[in-house]
Amino acid sequence: MHVRRKARRIALQALYEIDCSSHHVDDVLERRLIDNELDEATEAFLRDLVNGVLSHRKQLDLVIHQHAPEWPIDQMAIIDRNILRMAIFELVGLNSTPLKVAINEAVELAKHYGSDSAPRFVNGVLGTLAAKHNELIATYELADNS
Repeated sequence: MHVRRKARRIALQALYEIDCSSHHVDDVLERRLIDNELDEATEAFLRDLVNGVLSHRKQLDLVIHQHAPEWPIDQMAIIDRNILRMAIFELVGLNSTPLKVAINEAVELAKHYGSDSAPRFVNGVLGTLAAKHNELIATYELADNS
């Protein structure tokens, strides 16, 4: 398994647990890292992804709501919303993952962890965002600096 793919899988599991419980992010990550040995760079990517999603959850949820208004965030499957949060954060927060890779990785996570309709849903939302990628980055940077 590619190391970043593994990090995304672990990040999704951690975000799912955090979203479902009151467990502290550091405790969740430490347990996940004990179970999954990662090199230093991959662990840093994992931590950046999880902490970034959690730090910017409101902004990410707003982006999801704007591009999937028929699916309220609180009624969306926990897996689906966290896959979308991760992918959007990778695209606008980390900005180190190519657009097509981020979408493909999110769809693969949806295939593995989501319902039968999750891959199509995730691909649809991220496909809509892809057309506005530069605008999304600019908006996110402005919102992040205010």
